[in-house]
Amino acid sequence: MDIKDIGNGWASSAQAWIDSMGERGDWAREHVLDPVMLGRIKGRGFQRALDVGCGEGRFCRMLKAAGVSATGIDPTRPLLETARRRDPSGDYRLGRAEQLEFEPATFDLVVSYITLIDIADFRTAIGEMSRVLKPGGSLLIANLTGFTSTCANQGWVKDADGRQLHFPVDRYLEEFPFWFEWAGIRIENWHRPLSAYMSAFLQSGLTLAFFSEPGPVSGEPAQQETFRRVPWFVVMEWTRPTVT
Repeated sequence: MDIKDIGNGWASSAQAWIDSMGERGDWAREHVLDPVMLGRIKGRGFQRALDVGCGEGRFCRMLKAAGVSATGIDPTRPLLETARRRDPSGDYRLGRAEQLEFEPATFDLVVSYITLIDIADFRTAIGEMSRVLKPGGSLLIANLTGFTSTCANQGWVKDADGRQLHFPVDRYLEEFPFWFEWAGIRIENWHRPLSAYMSAFLQSGLTLAFFSEPGPVSGEPAQQETFRRVPWFVVMEWTRPTVT
């Protein structure tokens, strides 16, 4: 597949992302998302997984540790190079969510771990993820909530002393791109209301099996308190109905 830099900042931000993630991920992944994501996977008997937007391969390695054979795809070459270097026996491929080069019903688990906010044509991507999912299989989604993404590039409203007052919400029902910067990373993300995502999953013929807006389960108490003030993430598991 010929993948070109689509101008969303990932190619130029790849090394900063790799440096910020390490092996344990950032604080939110380690203390908020990983526990619930792995909780939906371990002991379920999944055999073959596709990690859509695998980045540097951290979650693919976690899937392998959980006994699941994982294939990772990503459109950013430097991230894939790091994934292959850290996991030489892994299966990492250049690819985009909007055009998955796999036969229908190939995987019993498809994972999108905070990648939908990076994808401009997310409806096509969801349709593709559904297409390659086996009947009875699961599509596991972690995403930034629309309550946060709508003003993510603005951040907290603070008082004159720098104390965090509240997190703003504006233009929630619209769909629009925005540029987000932190730790030397500058990437284009997309805000959408939750209803836009829910409609796309339902239109792909999927059934909702799990829904959570997780909070931290570990980490420094002060950081936990800050994370509980704002609904940062949503985790959903959608299943493809079995053929009867």
